[in-house]
Amino acid sequence: RVMAAPAVVLTAAAVAVALSLLLATRLGSEFAPNLNEGDFAIQALRIPGTSLTQSLEMQMQIEKALKKEFPEIDRVFARTGTAEIASDPMPPNISDGYIMLKARSEWPDPARPRDELLAAVQASVDRIPGNNYEFSQPIQLRFNELISGVRSDVAVKIFGDDMAVLEKSAQTVAGMLQQIAGASEVKVEQTTGLPMLTVQIDREKASRYGLNMGDVQDAISTAMGGTEAGTVFQGDRRFDIQVRLPDAVRNDLQALSRLPIALPRGAEGRIGFVPLSAVATFETAPGPNQVSREDGKRRIVVSANVRGRDMGSFVGEAQQKLQGLSLPPGYWTRWGGTFENLESATRRLQIVVPVALLMVFVLLFAMFGNVRDGLVVFTGIPFALTGGILALWLRDIPLSISAAVGFIALSGVAVLNGLVMISWIRTLREQGASVPDAVTEGALTRLRPVLMTALVASLGFVPMAIATGTGAEVQRPLATVVIGGILSSTLLTLLVLPLLYRLVHRNDPSEADAAGAVPTASAPAA
Repeated sequence: RVMAAPAVVLTAAAVAVALSLLLATRLGSEFAPNLNEGDFAIQALRIPGTSLTQSLEMQMQIEKALKKEFPEIDRVFARTGTAEIASDPMPPNISDGYIMLKARSEWPDPARPRDELLAAVQASVDRIPGNNYEFSQPIQLRFNELISGVRSDVAVKIFGDDMAVLEKSAQTVAGMLQQIAGASEVKVEQTTGLPMLTVQIDREKASRYGLNMGDVQDAISTAMGGTEAGTVFQGDRRFDIQVRLPDAVRNDLQALSRLPIALPRGAEGRIGFVPLSAVATFETAPGPNQVSREDGKRRIVVSANVRGRDMGSFVGEAQQKLQGLSLPPGYWTRWGGTFENLESATRRLQIVVPVALLMVFVLLFAMFGNVRDGLVVFTGIPFALTGGILALWLRDIPLSISAAVGFIALSGVAVLNGLVMISWIRTLREQGASVPDAVTEGALTRLRPVLMTALVASLGFVPMAIATGTGAEVQRPLATVVIGGILSSTLLTLLVLPLLYRLVHRNDPSEADAAGAVPTASAPAA
């Protein structure tokens, strides 16, 4: 029946491939599936300048509230500020918390989804004032930071010179991202808000007392920061002696205002003093918390996590919204986070995949010695992609690096099936069979080997496709692609490949000779 309706079969195969390519544009994309580590990581951010004591008290409040409200939590611990080994510098107003969950069998409701528990934890901590939060997973948080420098899934980096302009632009971008479905924990990098004491020295008043700016500044520097006044020796060790005001005095503006400033020696050789308030004023105002740079340029980061949708479609919608963002000359934006890794991996795959397919075709050409048979076998690859894309769509799995690896492996299996069939058809033709007879007998004879190859490969991936343990999120896309692709490739190989071979070789000289030899052989019998 297939041989009797070649136009219908080929049209149906072409439509299936075209529809699968159209379906691929609706799958969405992500760099790699998020592994379920079983625990949560919560980063609490407080107002810059928060003391370590106050930060610890606020963190304890969070931990006690979570332990009290959620019986699923085994323990909660956190690290606040920079550790003694400063490999991960962090101000005291930021705490990295880790929420360790019990085994599911110990939960009050073992069937409760993990995402539902995460949403409940978010709602609970949002009721505690004075904190902003960023949720992730312990290992994922560190890997994101190491790879892209940002802990969140998506980041918009704004570059420029003026920190005030960067802050204003970042707030505008954060407002745009919050309007997009799936955006979670949208926050702007803390670059301002650190309380700073500014001492404004009045030059005119200082000059009346015979003081210059350097004298006053040296006195303030000694009082606040300290000045080396000598050295203490203990055996072969020595320590510098720093002299400065006690902490209680340095934190008291009234006491600082009475700081004595030495006047130049008078005619009698005596030294007089005036209080600091006589030549300076004090002003407490928010100042820069940090200045971040990348490639030598100042930048500020707006970060967000993506929940409930794929990253590719989220960033696509965000990029459309940000097209309406107006930045001053000399300012520009760049996307970062995990999406940056997705773009980098996509660019590499655009090189690796064509090279791999070209090598496959070269091997097929070396095997058959002609281009036509190589192209016939090569058509098994798009047929295989059809089933892989359909399987991803049925399981609601977006395209990722894991799925891309599955498609590359699938191409090899699809070519192998075609190679088994075409090699046998060529062998029959070399034994003297005509193209129609060789195609028919070859398709029937190679049915069992092709099916066995497909079943062995597909059944071997079934445990990965239905896995639910650790690492199943990465295994599932790869196995789904391979199983779906092998099924479609096997079906199309058995039906379409023999038909393509017959059409390609219908005008071979051997066929014309065979057609002319039929009446010659039958003439004597007549």
